[in-house]
Amino acid sequence: MLALRLLFEGGEGPNTELLWIFYVLMSFFLLMVIVGWWASSRKQEQVEVQHEPTKSMKKDADDLIKIEGIGPKVVKVLKEAGIRTFADLANSKADDVQKVLDAAGLQMMNPEGWIEQAKLAVEDDWQGFEKLQKELKGGRKAK
Repeated sequence: MLALRLLFEGGEGPNTELLWIFYVLMSFFLLMVIVGWWASSRKQEQVEVQHEPTKSMKKDADDLIKIEGIGPKVVKVLKEAGIRTFADLANSKADDVQKVLDAAGLQMMNPEGWIEQAKLAVEDDWQGFEKLQKELKGGRKAK
């Protein structure tokens, strides 16, 4: 409002002597928007590069989707937390895994059944693994 009042002082029309201030301010604002956009896009690129798994991690990782109740989103969250194998999951505490899930916005998940399944997978007890999965629904014991 103040800028418009300064530009139209005197009632005769715009005060063109002060118009350059308006152009400078608008140019500065536009420059800040462009720099902000550029900085945020570079930061996003850096985050994506940091979370890209190395080739050695891909070789060592187990297919955690085999576990009842774990899907692709959960696998990604677990891998980012350092849980890449059945052994990693079997040696984890349910509370710690739950904290990781909560931080990722997956509060409705219950990792207790996952840990039991992972322990059976580590022991190569695939019959027990399948039997346990039949008792589970979404990774939880069916009631």
